[in-house]
Amino acid sequence: MVLIVIGGVLGLVFGGFVGLLVGAGLGYAATWILRHGILGGLRVVQSQLIDSTFAVMGALCKADRVVTRDEIDAVERIFTMLGLGDAQREQAKAAFNRGKQADFDLDGAVDRFARLSRGRGPLLRLFLQLQCMAVAADGAVDPAEHRMLVRIARGLGLSEHDVAQLEALLRAGTSGPAAGRAGSEAQRLEDAYVALGVSPEATPAEIKRAYRKLISENHPDKLAARGLPESMRPVAEERSREINTAYDLIKNARRFT
Repeated sequence: MVLIVIGGVLGLVFGGFVGLLVGAGLGYAATWILRHGILGGLRVVQSQLIDSTFAVMGALCKADRVVTRDEIDAVERIFTMLGLGDAQREQAKAAFNRGKQADFDLDGAVDRFARLSRGRGPLLRLFLQLQCMAVAADGAVDPAEHRMLVRIARGLGLSEHDVAQLEALLRAGTSGPAAGRAGSEAQRLEDAYVALGVSPEATPAEIKRAYRKLISENHPDKLAARGLPESMRPVAEERSREINTAYDLIKNARRFT
């Protein structure tokens, strides 16, 4: 409406009554393009993101031949984390169930997501993190699930090291009843070193430097400035919390501030 008024006023000033009609018409056309073109395009992209994310997740959860109650609960939590509405939840559930089918084209779905993301590294890593969160819900990643995670990572242009780091990050951040299934405190500490990309022999200064670099690279505000969709912000925030948890584990074990 605003563009119609502006177009009409400018047309009236520079072209009289005929200019008014022409300007208003151009303003209407601009409004239609913004509403149906740009916004409509964003809705299409968001729909494709949901479809790719949960179809791949369905295939991954079925990689070990059984989808556990823990994994289903984790997927439901991811629905909430991403702020999906009722219609989007139904779309996500349908995509998840499609991904579980034996004839699902996993590599094609991963390739579509990679092209949709236009090579944006942070978004690709957060996509991979969501997949890890689903299958690590029971405190462990099955070998078949790990192999599929590596396959997905490579399809996104990432590496097996990215998968190992994500898995370690999730294990290090596991607490409560699931911690016993994920491993001992000693194992969590070992995972924390892997998650931060440092060795147990690293000095406090080296550990702090690695932590600051990692937390800076994954800060939600920085990722948003680089084009991260707002719906993925909670995932970035969760990643930051996990990095902080891993750092605190090391800091407390090594007794430095």
